[in-house]
Amino acid sequence: MAFTAALFGLAILAFMILLVLEKQRPYRKFSRKVYKESLVTNTTAFLVNNVILTILRASSLFLVAQQFASIGLLGGMQNGPLKWLLAFAFFDLAIYLWHVASHKYEWLWRFHKVHHSDKSFNVSTGFRFHVFDLLLEIAYKCVFVIVIGVDAYLVLSIEIIELFFIFFHHANIRVPNEQLISNYIITPCLHRTHHSTLRVEHDSNYGIVLAIWDRIFGTRKELVPANIGLDLIEAENFIQLFSLAFITERKFKQLLGLIPKGKK
Repeated sequence: MAFTAALFGLAILAFMILLVLEKQRPYRKFSRKVYKESLVTNTTAFLVNNVILTILRASSLFLVAQQFASIGLLGGMQNGPLKWLLAFAFFDLAIYLWHVASHKYEWLWRFHKVHHSDKSFNVSTGFRFHVFDLLLEIAYKCVFVIVIGVDAYLVLSIEIIELFFIFFHHANIRVPNEQLISNYIITPCLHRTHHSTLRVEHDSNYGIVLAIWDRIFGTRKELVPANIGLDLIEAENFIQLFSLAFITERKFKQLLGLIPKGKK
């Protein structure tokens, strides 16, 4: 447990360092108003969602892993580097598939779009999730833990490593040799495309850590998005952020259609 606690401490330290770096040398400049609203809203989302759900997430995954560590695909393997690498790869693939589903199915997208509603793109965007999105993901991960069969401490360690990469690829920074690095792991330039305003662009680059999944499934796109966020919907505070999940884009367009346009 001390090891996972140390990993979590390193992830939070990385968050603070990335926050400073993107403030000093940002890749893209956002207005002070947009950046401040993003930072405050995302931090509030973290405090309200993650402080509560971190306990639920950690305890759920931990208890499930303890009960089912001996069964599943890797249950019969001895602990060691090979098992750890395979577990990490399977976990990363599972989250990739969940991310794709969150875009493809409207009942999942209604929660996941909260993450995409940020008009800024910065390390705190990694905190911007709807509470129901996180709850559904916990249930999905528990099923994965049963199928894969790995011990609780390994599951928590992988979770923390994934958290570090979420901070990294949301950071508004320039990464040296990023074109080369992005062939192996997800970097800010790839994930920035994923936060494009255009759906044809943000339905791409679903990877969290490993870049191989987007290549295998043909979802990789390398381009610089013109705008970040979502056109029709936005949230300037946590209450609006929570409410977004219950207003679909289709319903929003219908409501706009009811407003008299006037004579041209």
